[in-house]
This record gives sequence, C-alpha cells and structure tokens, in this order.
Amino acid sequence: MTDIKSLFVTRLYRAALGDTIDANELEASCYSIAEDDEAGQQWCEENGYPGYTSYASLTDLGWRFPIFAELIKALDKHVAAFAGDLEFNLDGRELKLEDIWINILPEGGIHTSHIHPHSVISGTTYVAMPDGASALKLEDPRLPMMMAAPGRKKDAREELRQFAYVAPEVGDVLLWESWLRHEVPMNMSEDDRISVSFNYAWS
Repeated sequence: MTDIKSLFVTRLYRAALGDTIDANELEASCYSIAEDDEAGQQWCEENGYPGYTSYASLTDLGWRFPIFAELIKALDKHVAAFAGDLEFNLDGRELKLEDIWINILPEGGIHTSHIHPHSVISGTTYVAMPDGASALKLEDPRLPMMMAAPGRKKDAREELRQFAYVAPEVGDVLLWESWLRHEVPMNMSEDDRISVSFNYAWS
C-alpha cells in the first residue's frame, strides 16, 4: 500500500472584508492621508519607494479616520478566525494589531520580496485593483533549501509549486503567517494599486 500525504502545510486565508466598510470612502481616505503625510512622502523619496506608503510615518490610522477604526474591527474578526484555523495555542494571550499602513503603488511600482519579522499573522486588504494591477506573489519557504531539486512542471498542482500568485479583488482580505516570503510584482496598470497592510503580534 502506498500512502502519500502533505505535511507542514502553509495556510492562506482569503475572504471578503465585510459589508461595514465603504470601499469608496476607504479609497478617498487613503489618498487624503497620503496627500497630507509629508513625513511619509519624504521617507518614500529618500528610500526610493515608488508611490506612497505610511509604513514609516503613521501609527495611528484608526484614530485619524473613523473608517480605519471600523476596518480594524473587521480585521480583528478575520485574524481570530484564521488563528483558529491554524490551531494556535495562544496560552491565554491574544493576537493584537501591531501595525497598519497604506500602500499606493503607481504604474511601474513594485514591492520587493520580504517577510514581516516579529509578527505572527500579516495580511492585506485591497482598496483599488485596476486591470493590470499585480497579483500577490508568495514563495515556498523551503525554496532556499532546494539547491539540487529540479524545477516543477508548469502544470504542477498548486500546493507543489514554488511560487503562488493570488489575484485579489477589491474588498478581499488575505492573511498568512508572517514568516511567509511575499512580494508585489510590477504594477502594469496606468492606475494606482491601493491596499492596506497590517501585522498582528502575540501579546
């Protein structure tokens, strides 16, 4: 008898954010914050970041705009559901929002491969995804240890591929464990790709 099973599974959570968040209001709020955030604009310019991110400049989005406070409430529920699916033993502690920030990628903008150290669950919700906007690219965490392994067939099953591409829609929320390496390939759309990303820590 032959038995082949999958071990050490990497989970990806995808769901609709919820009806409590007005997508148009969220988009307008992202642009309003970006326009007023001189420190964030300066950081992007000094660090060669295409477009705008509030990652290095603002830590209080939930306080600045009521819609972000509502967004955080919705994200808390999704993260709790994902933590349950992952069967985490939180030992009486909680997963709490640590960071939340805006990303506005113009045409040609990219966000290179990275992880989110010191967090447990990371994710993104999508505010504007015009035609041609890039999918999220996820990397098999074992890839650096596959020095002598052949590549996978083009039609390999999704769980066996070394990279996975997820094309979210406006209003989607994606969650993954923070050690999972990911990137945003080049935005090929003439319009901005807008998202809000976040980290949850164990505290």
